[in-house]
Amino acid sequence: MQRCTCLRRLRGVTTIEEQGPGVDFEDAYREHRLALLRLAYLVSGSVEVSEDVVQSVFTSVHPRWDQIDTPLPYLKRAVVNAVKDGQRRRLRLAAKPVERPPVVLPPEVDETWEHVRGLSWVQRAVVVLHYYEDLPLNEVAAILGRPAPTVRSDHRRALAKLRKALA
Repeated sequence: MQRCTCLRRLRGVTTIEEQGPGVDFEDAYREHRLALLRLAYLVSGSVEVSEDVVQSVFTSVHPRWDQIDTPLPYLKRAVVNAVKDGQRRRLRLAAKPVERPPVVLPPEVDETWEHVRGLSWVQRAVVVLHYYEDLPLNEVAAILGRPAPTVRSDHRRALAKLRKALA
């Protein structure tokens, strides 16, 4: 890192942090677009999503560019938040039940599955992993990347909703 900074200074190139506020928007775009694309790709796993996110972040910060004190950290945070928001939206859409033909099972199983599909994405994942995959709740927590007490709460709430719906 030290050598890179020295070479940049010898060439007359400085980073956004060294330039401070007032850096030209076009220069920042040219200098940091690829690094932000890489960051967005690593967080999202999709080239298309990363390109869309970086472009929308630059578009949204352009009108207030002069008000941003530390542009690069701000841009990085904005990219990560935009990817997270996009994934949250996709999960919300995926959590909505899709109209499918009913499963041909005994009536009580089919009815139960319809109620399970009506649970939130996390609660449904907990129920399926715990009962269908026969995993203990600690392993479910590890798979979902959530704390074990939170998964136990999700499990308890899901069962309460299912009991209420089936009663």
